[in-house]
Amino acid sequence: MESSKDSKETSILMPEFKQEKGSIIATTKATPLHPQVGGGGWRRGVAVVDFILRLCALVAALAAAVTMATSDQSLPFFSQFFQFQASYDDLPAFPYFVVANGIASGYLVLSLPFSIICIVRPHLVGPRLLLFILDIVMMAFTVAGAAAAAAIVYLAHTGNSTTNWFAICQQYTGFCQRVSGAVVGSLIAAVIFAFLVLLSAAALTRH
Repeated sequence: MESSKDSKETSILMPEFKQEKGSIIATTKATPLHPQVGGGGWRRGVAVVDFILRLCALVAALAAAVTMATSDQSLPFFSQFFQFQASYDDLPAFPYFVVANGIASGYLVLSLPFSIICIVRPHLVGPRLLLFILDIVMMAFTVAGAAAAAAIVYLAHTGNSTTNWFAICQQYTGFCQRVSGAVVGSLIAAVIFAFLVLLSAAALTRH
């Protein structure tokens, strides 16, 4: 038995016997002592971070949708029977915001099993590629909803003297605080989606 050294791994030449026409011929076969370790550990770590980020994005998007959908404030004028009311469904941008973040929340829930598959089987390309494509779509969807709502919130805070739009946040302080917080939550979810896309792209390029 002879030992040999290679630049990448250490092998031991093991005798291998085979029979040929009634005679036994001994040959040697290199058996590696330390097989080369693949990149499964790195991909599994990326998949774990991906799963945690999806949970964070789910909390942010769901909180944004619920906060916006429950934003409502009434101001009494002269008496309790005559009031001014501000509700999220008074402007089309806010219902779209609720729908966009609701869809993003549902998608994040459905994507969690695929993220778990990527943790268990880090070498699979199919689930990672599917999440990569859908994350891009959901990121664009969430950014569009947050941008539309942010424009309305900005007008509510500052108004527009050219078009005689008054800043209503001086009166509807509670309403403006809730819708502003909802927009911030949606933007956080969009940023997390961007990180998810980058993680998936990094994992796919290493395959």
